[in-house]
Amino acid sequence: MIYLAYQAHADLMAVARALATVGKPPVEVEHRGHLHPNAVLRRWTAACEMLRLARLTHGRPSFNLPSVKIGEEEVAITERAALATPFGTLLHFQKARTIAQPRVLVVAPLSGHFSTLLRGTVETLLPEHDVYITDWHNARDVNLVHGGFGFDDYVEHVITFLEAIGPGAHVVAVCQPCVQVLAAAAIMAQGNHPAQPRSMTLMAGPIDARVNPTHVNKLATSKPMAWFEKNLITTVPVWFRGAMRRVYPGFTQLTAFMSMNMQRHQKAHRELYYNLIDGEMEKAEAARAFYDEYFAVLDLPAEFYLETVQQVFQEYRLARGKLTFHGEKVDPRAIRRTALLTVEGERDDICAVGQTLAAHEMCTGLRPYLKRHHLQPGVGHYGVFSGKKWTGQIYPLVRNLVLATD
Repeated sequence: MIYLAYQAHADLMAVARALATVGKPPVEVEHRGHLHPNAVLRRWTAACEMLRLARLTHGRPSFNLPSVKIGEEEVAITERAALATPFGTLLHFQKARTIAQPRVLVVAPLSGHFSTLLRGTVETLLPEHDVYITDWHNARDVNLVHGGFGFDDYVEHVITFLEAIGPGAHVVAVCQPCVQVLAAAAIMAQGNHPAQPRSMTLMAGPIDARVNPTHVNKLATSKPMAWFEKNLITTVPVWFRGAMRRVYPGFTQLTAFMSMNMQRHQKAHRELYYNLIDGEMEKAEAARAFYDEYFAVLDLPAEFYLETVQQVFQEYRLARGKLTFHGEKVDPRAIRRTALLTVEGERDDICAVGQTLAAHEMCTGLRPYLKRHHLQPGVGHYGVFSGKKWTGQIYPLVRNLVLATD
């Protein structure tokens, strides 16, 4: 019922947006290089544009990274699927000419947005690294014949993707998959796997969600698992490829994220409206680009969502030494060769300070010189992996770790 109600609303809004597009005056806010003199017309045009932008999309946006500047040379980039499964693609940003660079796997969260949310992360890494990313598929487009996808399947994908890249790679996990990546590194170390990563950067992830609980953590523990399954899980309608698959809808996750910072999003939309009116097109375009990406949502397989809530946010299995992978205990103490960097944001209201740092207490097999931590002042959750402070202050630490261990 959740999905059907959402789809009915989306269809109704699509009609309204179409009418707004038709009703939009044929005169742009800017008129021959200057602000149009008619203030009423500018306001009406801006209002129509705001209504047009008020939509969710369910297809992956483009990374839009056609080239990268290396030194003084512009090198073309081709997105190539190095490996694909029904639930995810190992996407390689292949450079037009062979350059000896460290190979880095960026592990994107499976939390309601596409991997393109990490466009800025990838763009910063590209000039000096050979970059791969986990490009997760929208569960509503995965046929039911491919079975389920749970917590262990995610961990297994990380291991399989590292195997495909080959020995000597590095891994950078952003947000939610820090738990799965640490688990994968431990499993590979326990089996003395040849492709275990040389370094592991964990950024703003809930390694131990008991530390400084946030609103997200408290919500996860405020209800029994039966409540999450009854109220948040729905079935994909029959007109999608993943018909009858049980999912946690991306639009539900987006609503939860936005409700946490509703005032900030309202302020951003007000500023966008007035920027459109005042002809501040550069500022308006930046906001439009962000929300085009933010409003592109994907559905999560129900198994993965429910198991993550239970194992990571309710039972803290990794932090308590209780996590298993296909029935075998996961032991981070086995990690001895993979250098560790943890990064946290001072103002992170999704993954609080101390939750990612907890990885250091678990990785007791690592010598002190192989463990580093960085607390970035003045940034929230997204500032850890995107924006000026990521590029100017956090990324150099990641680069130095990779160079030191490559």
